[in-house]
Amino acid sequence: MIRIPVQTPLRSYEVLVERGLLASSAAELRNLIPRSARIFALTAPPIRRHWGKTLQKSFSSSGQKLELIVMPDGERSKKLAELEKLAATLVGRGGDRGSVLLALGGGVVGDVGAFLASIFMRGIPVVQLPTTLLAQVDAAIGGKTGVNLKAGKNLLGTFHQPLAVLADPDVLSTLPEREYRSGLFEAMKYGVIRNPAIFELMEKNRAPLLRRDGALLETLIADCIRVKAAVVSADEREAGERRILNFGHTIGHALEAETGYRRFLHGEAVGWGMIAACLIGRTMRVTDPAIAGSIISLVLSYGPLPKVNVDARRIVRRLLSDKKTVGGVPHFILPGAIGSVGIFDNVSRQAVMNAVQEVRRLAQVGR
Repeated sequence: MIRIPVQTPLRSYEVLVERGLLASSAAELRNLIPRSARIFALTAPPIRRHWGKTLQKSFSSSGQKLELIVMPDGERSKKLAELEKLAATLVGRGGDRGSVLLALGGGVVGDVGAFLASIFMRGIPVVQLPTTLLAQVDAAIGGKTGVNLKAGKNLLGTFHQPLAVLADPDVLSTLPEREYRSGLFEAMKYGVIRNPAIFELMEKNRAPLLRRDGALLETLIADCIRVKAAVVSADEREAGERRILNFGHTIGHALEAETGYRRFLHGEAVGWGMIAACLIGRTMRVTDPAIAGSIISLVLSYGPLPKVNVDARRIVRRLLSDKKTVGGVPHFILPGAIGSVGIFDNVSRQAVMNAVQEVRRLAQVGR
């Protein structure tokens, strides 16, 4: 069992990583969840079909009842209307201040579930049980919650740290290929922003990682979590260093919003966003062309990525409503080296336009 601590002012907790962990989740949580608590698990239909019984059996074997609540699948379910429906369901099922909510799913379930837990009865505990690679390496850790508005992604949300995060690499076996690759793009982000060993691992082990080699996956997931845990522990509310986790997300979020959250999976949009950030960094002479080329090549090697067919001017306008924009000035995370990035607020409109247009060209060329 790999145990990675996260220490924040709101709560200190552990991220546990182990193959087969979902089946023993109740035993791992026994000291965190009171025996008297009503336990609910929020999930989505595909996850319920594959892993709902495994989770329920874990709790029934420990003499505890767990009730499943199902929300619609997909990014378009991250909205206030769905949150209200789920809150009403919790009330109807007898949820109270002593309840605990488990989020069994990917980033959408984790974000919505944690948001629901943070505001239901003015706050109940949440446990993250991420079932996608993207959620295991990123979304489930750090306490960010949120839903989307038409104007942009995650514009409404809270910080609500979990009781624990349990990451089981074995549940990735049922993940659709596109969802799995989406998570790999988010994983390579950690190699660029902080840990070159992650970047090197992904460069040298593309084939076995795409085959979902269990041992390699466990190593990759744990290494990414260690970076996320260290950054979150140092900056819980994204006042400074935590902003480096947004590498690739500035333009990535704009691409998602501009296409109505229908064309790109989150990691795919981040993949194009990382490429755009490298192009901007190269233009600004922050990123050496060889470094930019290495990052762009690695992203494209884990494709295919969806085509990009957006108006660069509209992407620039989208940036103004991104939650990372301060005083009307968008902030970009640009690489200086593999393992080191900086935060820049002096990126010109033309540099962004040129980067988006180059991304469009690369998308048409394909791999």
